[in-house]
Amino acid sequence: MASRRCPRHVALLAALAFVSCLAAAGPPVRAKQTNKVTVFWGRNKDEGSLREACDTGLYTTVIIAFYSVFGHGRYWRGDDLSGHSLRGVGADIKHCQSRGILVLLSIGGGGHGYSLPSSQSAADVADHLWNAHLGGRRRGVHRPFGDAAVDGIDFYIDNGAPDHYDELARRLARKGKGKGVRLTASPRCGCPDERVDRALQTGLFERIHVRFYGDDKCSFKNGSTWGVVEEWNKWTARYPTTEVHLGLAAAESGVPDGAQGTVAVYLKYLYYLLLPEVQKARNYGGVVVWDRYSDKRTGYSGVVKGWA
Repeated sequence: MASRRCPRHVALLAALAFVSCLAAAGPPVRAKQTNKVTVFWGRNKDEGSLREACDTGLYTTVIIAFYSVFGHGRYWRGDDLSGHSLRGVGADIKHCQSRGILVLLSIGGGGHGYSLPSSQSAADVADHLWNAHLGGRRRGVHRPFGDAAVDGIDFYIDNGAPDHYDELARRLARKGKGKGVRLTASPRCGCPDERVDRALQTGLFERIHVRFYGDDKCSFKNGSTWGVVEEWNKWTARYPTTEVHLGLAAAESGVPDGAQGTVAVYLKYLYYLLLPEVQKARNYGGVVVWDRYSDKRTGYSGVVKGWA
């Protein structure tokens, strides 16, 4: 008499078979793979420490989010990092850098505590970032991460007017005796993103992390590629000399929490449809994952790293 298998067992066998097929067949033919994965860290106290994220071996860049208060003479002092104690973050930054992992600080975010109302404000924020988080020092300026210095600044501007961010970029580029500050940006997927377009037009940004997640129509959710490739092609054409990275959200990937052994089966549309298209671009740079908390729960990057 034939054995009877429960639906869950059959589904597991099917998932494992799909993963085996991927491993045997290899990735679809693509113009470029970098195996670079960037992750946003700092949005949930249950995501683990920064050191733990770096020690996974999954990420080539970690972005601390967010420096969320600036302008009008106010500055983020590290008193809100989603419940994370800042006591050990400085040491963790140094640890990650010792492993060759780039550590960036992202400014902005989803809140409304920031803006650049004037050229002077842009100059003041550049000075504060330099002295509080980068290579500068000034008496009376609090350094939330101690003597640790992040490698650069990411622009994640979701609210407010677009004014003066180009000036902020230029100011930062002149810091460090002309060596400048490494700059990246994380705009929404609709191209151009008016809040950061003027800044990006300066040509000072080495990377653009396009956010194909969230509420925008061009977001990549649960396998739908509608509008994603079209907007991606606009970004790579508009900024041909800048690396463009594909920003995805682990929580929107359709991967259930804890599906560590069979994650690939849920990502077949990413594997077969989206990545082969975006990796045709000469300036494709890699994949950016929002965020470490969701990534840890789904095992998303553990699969995507080999395809990025």
